[in-house]
Amino acid sequence: MLRTVRELEKHVATGGWDGPIRLFALIRTATALQREPTLASELPSDVLAEAAADAEHLTAVEQEGLPRADSLEALFGGITWPETVDGAAVVLERITVPPQAEIGLPQDEREASEILHNHPQRRDVRLAAAVLRDGTCGCAVRARDHDEDERVAVGADLVPGLVQALAATLGDPCG
Repeated sequence: MLRTVRELEKHVATGGWDGPIRLFALIRTATALQREPTLASELPSDVLAEAAADAEHLTAVEQEGLPRADSLEALFGGITWPETVDGAAVVLERITVPPQAEIGLPQDEREASEILHNHPQRRDVRLAAAVLRDGTCGCAVRARDHDEDERVAVGADLVPGLVQALAATLGDPCG
């Protein structure tokens, strides 16, 4: 799973920063090939070889034309996956600031967002999270100020809230 989430983040990173939320269905490649043998003609030979060697190999299918939503919660609340989907992944960008920067923010969401956006200690990060129906999960975090593939943090529990929200789209609240 960590390999899959690292590859997804790296794939999205090739498009640069300031991109939209990207959502992916995760499907076990070998299972998909058994269900739909003609799929083999659409996949690169290295993917077919990896799927033959590893029954857990995952193929990510980007979900295009996402519905408009005012928040990530609203987007995820409208997502359901068919049983043929083994998992889901999301890649998105966020601004982080030190916790003390959030003290005393205005109630107005737009005004608060502008203050945080202009904060001198803000950091832009790209977050990738993936989760399977069995609860296996992985995350990757890239900071804009350290925008190098070898400086991407990867682990199972780096963004637990995002993993839980994504797991809920699969019908499994992950705790």
